[in-house]
Amino acid sequence: MSTKAIPGRAGPKGPTFAVLASNEVGLLLITVGAVIVFSYLAPGFDSPFNIYALTRVLAIDVVIGFSMMVVLVTGGLNLAVGAIGVSAVMVGGWAMQVAGLPIIVSALLALAFGAALGALNGILTVAMRVHSFVVTLATMSLFFGAMIVLTQAEAFNALPAEFVSLAKLKTWFFASSMLYASIVVGLLLWWLFHHTLIGRQILAAGANPSAARLSGVPVERTIVVCHGLSGALAAFAGLMLTARNGAALPSMAGQLGMDWLLPAFLAPVLGGTLLTGGTLSVAGTFLGAAMVTVLSNGLLQLQVGEFWVQAFLGVILLVAVVLDRLRAHVMAKRRVR
Repeated sequence: MSTKAIPGRAGPKGPTFAVLASNEVGLLLITVGAVIVFSYLAPGFDSPFNIYALTRVLAIDVVIGFSMMVVLVTGGLNLAVGAIGVSAVMVGGWAMQVAGLPIIVSALLALAFGAALGALNGILTVAMRVHSFVVTLATMSLFFGAMIVLTQAEAFNALPAEFVSLAKLKTWFFASSMLYASIVVGLLLWWLFHHTLIGRQILAAGANPSAARLSGVPVERTIVVCHGLSGALAAFAGLMLTARNGAALPSMAGQLGMDWLLPAFLAPVLGGTLLTGGTLSVAGTFLGAAMVTVLSNGLLQLQVGEFWVQAFLGVILLVAVVLDRLRAHVMAKRRVR
C-alpha cells in the first residue's frame, strides 16, 4: 500500500474517496481483467513463451519505475534515469569484457557508478537551489554524450555467458527469474520507507520541506540520498536489460536515454506516488508497471501498431496525472480536517 508522510484522520467513506484510496486494488483488478480479455482475444498471449517474455519486460520496467519513484517522493524529477542506466552498464560491460573483472565486482562497479551519477544530480540540485528537472535535463545530455565519446559508441558484446544466462532462467509459471529480482528490490524499498529513520525523513522532507527542517530533518541530505538511490536503481535496471540483450549497448535506452522516461513516469504515477512529493507506493508502482506491460503486450499481440500503443500509453500518463491531482486535493482536504 501507499506510504504517506502525514496520515490524515479518517474521512468520509464516499465512492470518490474509496476509489482514490484503493489505488492498488484498482490497478490489480484492471490488470487481471486485461489478462483475461487478452487471453481470450489473442491466442498467443497466455503461451509459455509470451509469459516469459512479458515478465522479463515487466521486471525491467518495474525497477525503472522505482528509480523515478524515489525521486518523485521528494517532489523532484530525474530525467536522466535512462542516461544514468546506460552509462552505468557501459562501465559494467567494460569491467567484464575488457578489464576481465568477476561478474559480481563488475555489477557492483556499475551500481556504484550509477549511484555516483545520481548523487551528483542531487548535489547539483541542492547546491544550485534549482528544481531537479533543470539539473537532470542538463545531465541527461552530459552523461549520455560523455558515454558516447568515451566508448566511441561501441557495444560490449562479448560478456560472460554466466552473466547473460541469468536473464534466461525460467521459474514458476514460466516467469523470468528477473521478475523475482524486481520483487526483492521492491521489498527492500518497502522496508526502507516503512522501517528506517532515513525513509521517514525522506517522506517528511518531500511532504513539507520547511516543516521538516524545523523538526531537524536534513532535507538537503535526503535529496542527495534519493538521487543516489535512483541512480543505483537505474544501473540495476540497466544490468537486467544488458543480461536480456546479451550485450551492453549504447543505444539500449534510446537517444539520451529517453526511451525509459515513459515507463519511469507511468509506473509510479499510476501507482499512487504523488508528483508533489511526500507519498509513494511501492506496491502501486509494481502494479502500475504490470498494468502498462500487460496492456502494451496484449495490444501488440492483437497486431495494433506500435505507434498507436505509444499514443495509448501517452493518454494513460495524462489520465494518471489528472488522478494524481485529484488524489493530492483529497489528501490536502483530509489533512486540513
